[in-house]
Amino acid sequence: MNRLPCAIVIGLENAISLTIVRELGRHGVPVHGVGPASGIAAASRYCTDCTDRPSGPAADWLPDLIARTGARAVFAISETDLLDLALLPPMIGDCHILVPRAEALNQVIDKRRTLAVASAQGLLIPRTWQPMAGDDFQAHAASMPYPLVAKWANPPAVMPLLERAGLDWVKAEYVRTPDALQALLARYRPVGIWPMIQQYCSGVGLGQMLFMADGDATLHFQHRRLHEWPPEGGVSTLCRAEPRDRHGPQMALSEQLLRALGWQGPAMVEYRYDAGSDHYWLMEVNGRFWGSLPLAGHCHAHFAWEAYRRAVLGETDAAPLPRDTLRARYMVPETKRLLRLLMGGKIADPFFRARPWRDLSTYLLGFLDPRMRYYVFSFSDPRPLLRDLGQIVRKALRRDKS
Repeated sequence: MNRLPCAIVIGLENAISLTIVRELGRHGVPVHGVGPASGIAAASRYCTDCTDRPSGPAADWLPDLIARTGARAVFAISETDLLDLALLPPMIGDCHILVPRAEALNQVIDKRRTLAVASAQGLLIPRTWQPMAGDDFQAHAASMPYPLVAKWANPPAVMPLLERAGLDWVKAEYVRTPDALQALLARYRPVGIWPMIQQYCSGVGLGQMLFMADGDATLHFQHRRLHEWPPEGGVSTLCRAEPRDRHGPQMALSEQLLRALGWQGPAMVEYRYDAGSDHYWLMEVNGRFWGSLPLAGHCHAHFAWEAYRRAVLGETDAAPLPRDTLRARYMVPETKRLLRLLMGGKIADPFFRARPWRDLSTYLLGFLDPRMRYYVFSFSDPRPLLRDLGQIVRKALRRDKS
């Protein structure tokens, strides 16, 4: 295989970045990582070189790194880095900055704006209230359909405000009664900002992933979340690919939504799917590489490679159809989830049904399942797993000493 121009990947700490490094490397792209040398992606055989992340905005140090490495593409993982890179031009010399543009990115980060566009496109959205100063909180609390979920419309914007006020940022809180809602709203009254209050939607997590190029999707993949950590909602720890012949009309709506948002590149449109009513409730559009990307990679839905080959190599042919029979799990948080269920830990989701012994059986039988793949473990690239396990042991030893 011919050696292709280098790509820079910013962020080396998690399974998402590891998947991107492996994906590009296996296609013959040398990868220069930016981040801590202790990151699991830095341990990959496909991370050919690594630079500690310099301080300051990317505009201060990235052009020099591009010139030094000869990189033709830059990828980033975190929302913070995406927002930073979105301020740069789409190209620096011959190097493509493969992140969403600022206008589109800000639109999907702000869930209220996403929901407004989605509603105009005919997608089903939960009933939502964004509390504002001057609202009649008591009247709204009395009229909302319970249970509810409280979550922040624009997390990157609100996190520093909460930190300065000494308040914790909580990704999602479940609210069962008007009194509980009033108490939650009162907590944030001193800072004058409140989370978005949304109707709880039952069902399973369905993610539809698309790569958009000039208004059309050139790569499709979809998966169903089976387990999450924490159990009531968070990062996917066990997921399975959904057959491509399912949810076809909804995939078309997902593409329509991304087109209306002016989206370029990869994104995941996340739903709660209720099979009984056949309703697809839109939760959000994830405009960064998502947590379950390892499953897509195992199924040969190569979203980073799709971005690279189109931008750097100028290829326009259709991406190969991915597999849709595999499943994948993220072993460390999946194990934490199982232990919490076995020990009878409290679950905030009012509809969550704990089945610890069934989950224990699923966990053990998964090691024998020929369809099972793993977020971190790879026979051909074992060092990231060894580094991950070593870090877990060191953290446990530090806790014992403290």
